[in-house]
Amino acid sequence: MPATRSPRFSRWQQTSSTAHPDGSDLRAPNAWLLMLEGRAPWEYAALLATMPWLKRLQKLPHGDGHPVLVFPGLGAHDVTTAPLRALLDSLGYATQPWGQGFNLGPRAGVLEQCKADLIELHRRHGRKVSLLGWSLGGIYARELAKECPDLARCVVTLGTPFTGHPRATNAWRFFEMVSGHAANDPALMAQIRQAPPVPTTSIYSKTDGVVAWRCSINEPGPLTENIEVQASHIGLGVNPVALYALADRLAQPEGEWTPFDAKGARRWFYKTSEQA
Repeated sequence: MPATRSPRFSRWQQTSSTAHPDGSDLRAPNAWLLMLEGRAPWEYAALLATMPWLKRLQKLPHGDGHPVLVFPGLGAHDVTTAPLRALLDSLGYATQPWGQGFNLGPRAGVLEQCKADLIELHRRHGRKVSLLGWSLGGIYARELAKECPDLARCVVTLGTPFTGHPRATNAWRFFEMVSGHAANDPALMAQIRQAPPVPTTSIYSKTDGVVAWRCSINEPGPLTENIEVQASHIGLGVNPVALYALADRLAQPEGEWTPFDAKGARRWFYKTSEQA
């Protein structure tokens, strides 16, 4: 199905030299947090070690077979989301990678193809699609849900900087270099900051070494929530604690969304907006 250009997505194709908004005091994570990104391989090892135990005890919430479209982060490939997708497939979901090679930002045709993929996935399965995005991929997921709310079941983002200034990350220079777009368009940032009109979850870490964690906080609303975990930015997609929360969010019956329950034993691993 051919994609059509939309006014909302066309903003991504514009560059701007406008200065960042006044009053923005967020800063990129410091050098110490950036160094802690080296723990990502240990998070993957923890996933491999804990998964058999979790499955044996049936602790991971299982899905209902609905489709999930997964977007990788900036500079990343579908290979990076393969462990995450394999887990979701084993839990009964029908996952689909974004399939556009390395994510080098919203270059010409990228977001149009994302929209076409969403439309086709919905047509093929006859069901609403959950949109899952890691880092920059979460921006795509959120904007698609705004553009096509009737096709989106929910949005879950992992370490996605959708509020605050893009320069409150340690990746903005790389973004500008590979995408060819400036990271300082106030109008675009105001648009991105708005939550989609579907259940929207942000999973984030205060020890994220790439994105300032405040950039990943949804404003309070009836369909928004924030779940804090202990993880690196690079490891969010393979961190067992983050993936448990993700599985819990996707497993909710359609139309019966409720905020994540971080009470009981979960309080040792998670913190939600209500607890902040």
